Amino acid sequence: MLVKQDVLVEYVNRSGTNCYKWDSDCARGLLPLWVADMDFKSPAPVIDAMQRRLEHGVFGYQYVPEAYYDAIANWFARRHNWRGITRNKIIFTTGVVAAISAILRAMTQPGDGVMVQTPAYNCFFTCVANLECRLTDSPLAVNDAHYEVDWQNFEQQISQARVFLLCNPHNPTGRVWTRDELMRMATVCERHNVFVIADEIHCEFTFPGVRYTPYATVAQTNNYCTCISPSKAFNIAGLHCANIFVPDADIYQRIDHAVNVHEVCELNPFGVEALIAAYNECEAWLDELKQVIYDNYCYLSDFVKRHIPQLTVTRAEGTFLAWVDVSALGISSEELCQQLAEKQKVLFNPAEMYGGKGYIRINIATSRANIEEALLRLLAVVSPPKTMLPR
Repeated sequence: MLVKQDVLVEYVNRSGTNCYKWDSDCARGLLPLWVADMDFKSPAPVIDAMQRRLEHGVFGYQYVPEAYYDAIANWFARRHNWRGITRNKIIFTTGVVAAISAILRAMTQPGDGVMVQTPAYNCFFTCVANLECRLTDSPLAVNDAHYEVDWQNFEQQISQARVFLLCNPHNPTGRVWTRDELMRMATVCERHNVFVIADEIHCEFTFPGVRYTPYATVAQTNNYCTCISPSKAFNIAGLHCANIFVPDADIYQRIDHAVNVHEVCELNPFGVEALIAAYNECEAWLDELKQVIYDNYCYLSDFVKRHIPQLTVTRAEGTFLAWVDVSALGISSEELCQQLAEKQKVLFNPAEMYGGKGYIRINIATSRANIEEALLRLLAVVSPPKTMLPR
């Protein structure tokens, strides 16, 4: 007799809870598969830890205990073979975007070049612009629906940059850079004396057979830092808790000063407790979540291949974001997303916001029913009316 195992990952209907993804002005009344957070309840140990903190009843300024740093160090050593994380190399802050902004303030002057690989996470563009730096763009190449580095262009553009803003794994394309690719990036950046900011917020989301390689494990010098956070993996972005790993003592002082100048140097008590619980107690939950995400990706890919063959799902290796080529439709992805929102009440992200074109980004960290319904609505817009909807 088979014994039914407990299901750890639980979908939650977030509509009406004042969450940005479902309840913001542009999303209300729509099926939103856009903003990159999940519709799954955070793991029970995280909720229990916050409940215990809530029952204390006092929520003053938070001291960050040694257990916080130990949880980070042990997690990355255990899960990702990244060793050497110590308290004196970690700067805590309120979020990865805030961290990137502070790091750029510390490591650049107005007019300095900052290289990104496009399409790129949209906040990279605003961080660069807000610091009055110059954006240097190295577009990724596409080969058989798979994104790759254009190495000739990479070296050409990096030579014009002071900082390389690396997204590892990559949002929005779903690439998980290999160790060899990262080593080559590190070699090129070192040759040109370019500082690397590794945004590794999506590091926990890799598909079966794929491993995330921390940039810190391939870096040839200490001319880099890494931004990490449990926010994506455990769906706690609203708790505002992130960390910057900085191996060089002098650079650490510069970035720490910038974090304080930006006034993003305080954590709330729930974020501290949530991180400790997530990294110490939630591996089984995360493993189940990764399988749910991968199954959703496979479902979406199969649906598009069978029912909307004029579109192509990028061959991804991680994240919970599907990147879909819609260029064959002959309209911009912005126009397509507008039509989908107006005619079918479903919300995706257009490629233009990521410095690209001809693609849409679909958040698959939701229920299978939501994904199926969203795809049916997409089908209703892009396919001839005679098409039988596969309900």
